[in-house]
Amino acid sequence: MAPLDDPPAAHDDRRERERARRSDAPLGDDDLRARVQRVALRQQQFEKHVAAALAVDAPGLEAMDHLISTGPATPTELARRLGISTAAMTLVLHRLENAGHIRRERHPHDGRKLVVTAVDDSRDRARELVTPLIEGVETVVQAMDTAERATVQRFLDRLIDAYDDALDHSGA
Repeated sequence: MAPLDDPPAAHDDRRERERARRSDAPLGDDDLRARVQRVALRQQQFEKHVAAALAVDAPGLEAMDHLISTGPATPTELARRLGISTAAMTLVLHRLENAGHIRRERHPHDGRKLVVTAVDDSRDRARELVTPLIEGVETVVQAMDTAERATVQRFLDRLIDAYDDALDHSGA
């Protein structure tokens, strides 16, 4: 939303830039904000695509991501990682188990606990969906020279700091 004291031309320009960010319209050479927004939108679209292909919801996809990237975990550990209650995690795990994506087994050292593991077929399918993106990003990174990498790294570090600051100020 534009500040109230913006001149009308600035407000119109901001509206046009916003429209371009959310479409495939050509962007100006210096419109970094629009490119960052497009990356964020593409990330959201990609996550929705993977979730749909695996027939899981967003929390289920996030739980699967943790199980695939870090290995088996207890339901309590997963709930903590996802920032949800253990009751909500139980519902997520029921849906994932019913869809054949995970299995729950007794903890090998503490029979009172359960350990959640991604099923091999689901893990393989998720990797199959994500690998082209990972390889594409790797190709882009490998094509950069040292100076380009340093510039992009500084930019991304500052961008991460901006997100962290916004979260700190929002009380999240």
